[in-house]
Parts: sequence; C-alpha cells; structure tokens
Amino acid sequence: MVAKNLFQALTGAALILLGNCSTANSQAYPSKPIRIVVPYAPGGGGDTLARLLSRPLNERLGQFIIVDTRPGAGTIIGTDLVAKATPDGYTLLLNTSAFTINPGLHDKLPFDAMRDFIAVQKLVSLPNVLVVHPSLPANSVSELINYAKAKPGLTYASSGTGTGAHLAGELFRSMAGLDLVHIPYKGGGAVMPDVIAGRVHMSFATLPSSLPHIKSGKLRALGLASITRSPALPHLPTISEAGLTGYDASNWMGLFVPAGTPAMIVNRLDAVFREVIRLPDLKEKLLAQGFEPVVVGQQDFTKTIAEEIMKWRKLIKESGAKAQ
Repeated sequence: MVAKNLFQALTGAALILLGNCSTANSQAYPSKPIRIVVPYAPGGGGDTLARLLSRPLNERLGQFIIVDTRPGAGTIIGTDLVAKATPDGYTLLLNTSAFTINPGLHDKLPFDAMRDFIAVQKLVSLPNVLVVHPSLPANSVSELINYAKAKPGLTYASSGTGTGAHLAGELFRSMAGLDLVHIPYKGGGAVMPDVIAGRVHMSFATLPSSLPHIKSGKLRALGLASITRSPALPHLPTISEAGLTGYDASNWMGLFVPAGTPAMIVNRLDAVFREVIRLPDLKEKLLAQGFEPVVVGQQDFTKTIAEEIMKWRKLIKESGAKAQ
C-alpha cells in the first residue's frame, strides 16, 4: 500500500513537472531570431510584405525577424527548405497561391503541401486585375468578351507558364469560351512595360504592380479577378460582377510552418500575426500598395488550400499548362 501511494505521488509530481516545463517552454518562445523564408526574388511582393511585418513582429516577439528570400523553381526551392526545417517555430514560410498551384503543375514535388506544412494564417489578399491597353476598344469585361469573340487570337501576358496570372487567364478563356494566346515571360518585370507599349493586349496583373499605371491612364482596368472588390479601386467591379458570373482567381499570401511544430508555438504565431496585420498604420501601408489585410485562421485556411489544389489541378490538366 505504501509503495502504491509512493508511486502515485511520484507520478503526480512528474506530471506537474512536465506541465511546468511545457509552461516554461511556452514562455521561452521565441528565444532567438526568427527566419521568414520568402520563395521569391528580393523586391517582390512577398519580400515587401515580410519586411513590412518584420518591425511590428520584432516589437511583440522581442526577437529579430530575418527575411530570407529564396527564389527558384517557381517557389519550390524556398518552400522545400521550410518543409525540411526543424519544426520549432524559428523557420516560417510566407507563400502565395503558388502553394496550391504547384501540386497540379508538377508530377512530383519534394514535399507534400497538405502533409508537410501547417497553414497558420492567410495574411493578405493580393488580387489580380484584368488590365488592357487603352487602344483596345473595350471598356468593360462584357465588351472585351464580345470583342475577343469577334477577333480571335488576342494576347495576354503573364510572368510565366503555370503562374497565378497565367491560370487566371486560362480560367477567363475557358469560362468565356475565347481563343486567347498566352505570352509567358520569364518573370514579371517585363510584363507591364509590354502591355503599356501595346505589344500584348492584356494581362491579369497583380494590383500592386498595375495600380500606378491604372491611375496614370497607361492601362485600363476592366475587373478584379477576386470575389470581392478592392479598397484600392472601390469602383472597379469584379470580373464576376462585370459579366463572367462565378469567375474567381483569387491570389493571396499566407503563413506556414513545418508539420510537427508544437501547437503552442503555432497558436502563439497565429495570435501575434493576427494582432500585427490589424494594426491601423500597417494596414494603411499595405492598402496603399495593393495588399488587402485579412484574418483567416488555421481551419478555414487549410480548407481553402485543399479546395484550391483540386481547382487548379483540374484547370491545369484541361489547359495543358506545363511548368517552365
């Protein structure tokens, strides 16, 4: 009986000790700099967002935030780096809708998007906008569809085969029943100059890259490729509203960590990023550059990712799109 009581006491003490250790670990995180891996080149939208977030994150977490741009292979290099990182909350991934496009674009990836990551939070919506050269006789989505049916072979530019802009165009072509010619570029840098110069007819460009040219009149915006309007262009309808009902090629940027990261750390990151993205001064800066802050938690974000993987895989198969 004494031995039994002693065993129970020791077991209870051990459980209390483990609980105290867990609490201590919770309080200790983070205890060193945190790295945010952006699988895009420096100066792009992902890099810009990460750097805007870094200062308020540093203030709240008490640690330096290192923005590590790792471009290459259509985001696969940087994404794989995080998939194989130690799941301790010190290596984060800031990725875009490419995360859900790549599983359909590549027969074999070095990681599994659903198995090897935890989707912490969607941070911003980054809508693509359908822009055309002002010489094109179309002032609305409906007029463009009618013109394109009368003049088969209109061209649209993207930053590369299999990118969000390409698939936005393919979805538009498929739903409207058009004969459009895709002109892929090696990156987004040359797309806007060529649309502005009239060398291609249109593009499904990101709002941050196209907004200055829309405001200057160098490009004409016909509709947003997202399901909701943008505060940056409140009077511009969505493509769905403007004549192609049900069209949605939403783009976003979100936060991921490697699978196996402790729930305590995931919840801490979720709470801090949720707080930061709602800061009025940061929100103002983001909106000015075409980013739309959102707060979508783990469960809904994970569901969105699963749905988008299926959607883009189907469209990629139908269009015959291949990775460059």
